[in-house]
Amino acid sequence: MKILIKNGRLIDPKNNIDAMRDVYIAAGKIVAIGAAPAGFTANRTIDASGKIVCPGLVDLSARLREPGFEYIATLESEMDAACAGGVTSLACPPDTDPPLDEPGLVEMLKYRARTLNKARVYPIGALTAGLKGSQLTEMAELRDAGCVAFSHADVPLTDNQVLFYAMQYAATFNIPVWLRPQDASLARNGVAHDGQVATRLGLPSIPVCAETTALATILLLARETGARVHLCRLSSAEAINMVRRARHDGATVTCDVAVHHLHLSEMDIGYFDPHCHLIPPLRSQRDRDALRRGLADHTVDAVCSDHCPVDDDAKQLPFSESEPGATGLELLLPLTLKWAEEDHVTLPTALARITRDAANILGIDAGHLSVGADADLCVFDAERYWKVEPSSLLSQGKNTPYSGLELKGRVTHTLVGGQVAYEAK
Repeated sequence: MKILIKNGRLIDPKNNIDAMRDVYIAAGKIVAIGAAPAGFTANRTIDASGKIVCPGLVDLSARLREPGFEYIATLESEMDAACAGGVTSLACPPDTDPPLDEPGLVEMLKYRARTLNKARVYPIGALTAGLKGSQLTEMAELRDAGCVAFSHADVPLTDNQVLFYAMQYAATFNIPVWLRPQDASLARNGVAHDGQVATRLGLPSIPVCAETTALATILLLARETGARVHLCRLSSAEAINMVRRARHDGATVTCDVAVHHLHLSEMDIGYFDPHCHLIPPLRSQRDRDALRRGLADHTVDAVCSDHCPVDDDAKQLPFSESEPGATGLELLLPLTLKWAEEDHVTLPTALARITRDAANILGIDAGHLSVGADADLCVFDAERYWKVEPSSLLSQGKNTPYSGLELKGRVTHTLVGGQVAYEAK
């Protein structure tokens, strides 16, 4: 299949391109940008007039709910949602059922994803067997099976000696370790930020020091072991400051934030809205603003959707009893554009955080439109408004705090490997 995408504004942060350029695709690859290669005759032409053509988005955290939670969502539904959101590559955490701690499970997940011919799936392996926090997994074998990094997801790893050994092991094989800092004892039973809203509503709280205490430990162990550490979904101003200071002192850690935390704060909980029950919790407006500044000045390397489909019955419960999480794959692009517009961040810079920079963290050859690269692209209308209606989302998870909100930026086409994986109707 030969495809021509013409008349679009091409934005490729990795190659510093922001210009009107045509893109020529053949045999799943980008064969030319600008002028047509000799003898090129398109089987299909996509007119991108008035639209942006950019690399396919790279999402660092998307729970696909397979294996084990197919009653919540299926691989088919979430792959459809990814493509509808312009996401062509995504990382899935290991907290499935069973967890991704055996090579056979990883190979099965990758095989299932390949057969769908949708977004590319990059599994994150479990750091310990069963995510139980005691016995390390065979990271080298899991890496060979397809894991690109190792994590404990949101399951507490309370034994620092086990974490130390895990980071030593990972450093030996130059395997990245992804950790979300949260001290389990300080966060015990908490569901909301330790602030005025939790106090007023009588909700058990999670203080900022639950994040920063764990972060300090991780930074010290990373320096001691030499492990490559990525910090997932930071939520507080102090955590951002700690990363900034650590980098000034020579640390090479990377970090991301969830797109929800760029727009929402503890105030959005309102009167016990379970759709705002997230992990980590929505924090103060000061924290939210610090995350936005950190993303703009590149202290924060990337933004992820933190896609977490939840069963309706588990969400429609009292706040403290509801299951945390929000759907995000289809909202990653418009919410990133919303942040960029509100904070006067250029479009190429904003797109870099969900393409080039996220791909660098994953360690994959994606997030760019170089000649010879896989033709993973997103075409979107940056000026088109659309209303978030849960029933119209392709994800099986309809749980979103943005229901009824009008957002700007709508994907019209997503290509994966030179094939049209999504086309807006």
